[in-house]
Amino acid sequence: MSSQNGQTTSTTRREFLKSSGKALAGAALTQAIAVNSYAAENNTIKVALVGCGGRGSGAAVNALSTAGPTKLWAMADVFENRLESSYQSLSKQFPDKVEVPPERRFTGFDGFKKAINSLDKGDVVILATPPAFRPIHFEYAVQNDRNVFMEKSFAVDAPGIRRVLKTGELASQKNLKVAGGLMSRHYNALEAAVEQIHQGLIGEVITAWAYRMHGPVGLGSRGPNMTEVGHQIANYSCFTWLNGSFIVDWLIHNIDVCCWVKGAWPVSAQGMGGRQVRSENDQLFDHYFSEYSFPDGTRLAAQGRHQTGCYEFFGDIIQGTKGSAVLGEGIPKPRIFKGHRQTEDKLIWSYQGQEKNPYQHEHDLLFDAIRNNKTYNETERCAKSCMTAIMGRMACECGKTVTWEDAMASELELAPGLETLTMDSEPPVKKGDNGRYPVALPGRTKSF
Repeated sequence: MSSQNGQTTSTTRREFLKSSGKALAGAALTQAIAVNSYAAENNTIKVALVGCGGRGSGAAVNALSTAGPTKLWAMADVFENRLESSYQSLSKQFPDKVEVPPERRFTGFDGFKKAINSLDKGDVVILATPPAFRPIHFEYAVQNDRNVFMEKSFAVDAPGIRRVLKTGELASQKNLKVAGGLMSRHYNALEAAVEQIHQGLIGEVITAWAYRMHGPVGLGSRGPNMTEVGHQIANYSCFTWLNGSFIVDWLIHNIDVCCWVKGAWPVSAQGMGGRQVRSENDQLFDHYFSEYSFPDGTRLAAQGRHQTGCYEFFGDIIQGTKGSAVLGEGIPKPRIFKGHRQTEDKLIWSYQGQEKNPYQHEHDLLFDAIRNNKTYNETERCAKSCMTAIMGRMACECGKTVTWEDAMASELELAPGLETLTMDSEPPVKKGDNGRYPVALPGRTKSF
């Protein structure tokens, strides 16, 4: 990274960290249901995979690679071909750990219930479908006493976030363990860098910059026998009701890291975005810029763009009163510098230890908590990080300033009635008379 690229509180850090850990501490107050009492006599933890795409299959690999006996017990996906492809791949990698006969491979929109029901209390369900379905699936899993790993993002709108938060509280009451897929929080090199910043190495944090700038997100063609709902789910990254937008589902990691570094959640956001060059028939903006304000008046700027032939950068730049840092998702080697010009002669800290795979480490922590009955619930932090991204999407789509309170209180659902959705249903988003899907228009769109 060149030097040019590198130049790039009413709520105190202590209060923020205390609030972020509230769900963790709350679970310690109730031990009425010990997960160890649910475990099979041979100590094998059974796993159900709900959502068999690339990220879900990767999470299953991580779960089956944790210490102690595990077994993939059930799988569910709305697409049979995707489920079967995942099953074949996982069976080859873990021939002794995959026990998913045809009767425990479930398709259809109710397949998640069947997969969860096939488990015993205290087993684990991996939730890796498009984010729109996360609140529904998370709620059902916790209501039925399953531990949960839920991939980001965690919802697409404020009603979904409130549902996730309520479910997280229920998980704490039941002493269930919940992990969220913001894996950067469990990358030990990044953890060490953030600790250095929290100890004051760069002084007070005054500005944070989150970036995800790269080439375009593709839109797949519609299969010959695919319904409209199926087409949109197969291309969920391109439809806002399914993924919450590029800024939510793709930029969430680095937004989360900036809030972690700052030690606060934003109180408001304003921004802009649109389709400058994208011509594909979907809902996706090709650029976002959201400026967040923290309680002490400092700012976080989040930039997302996926266009051909443009500047690319994937990471976070943190600026303090005495120095700066480059870190976050996309930066495997976090570094801290004296001053704001990030040249090698200004380098004052870099991680020197052995690096852990954050995808594996987040599962190691979850399964260790289950086996040893440790308090473990990441719901609140994950939901608030997701809400921060959603607030940014709201601001960019409507063109107005959005406060945290207004965003959280919003009753606007991007896809109401998902519990009854089928492949043959009317899709939540339909083409207009011009044959195009609706796209948000700043200054006109109601987004919260």
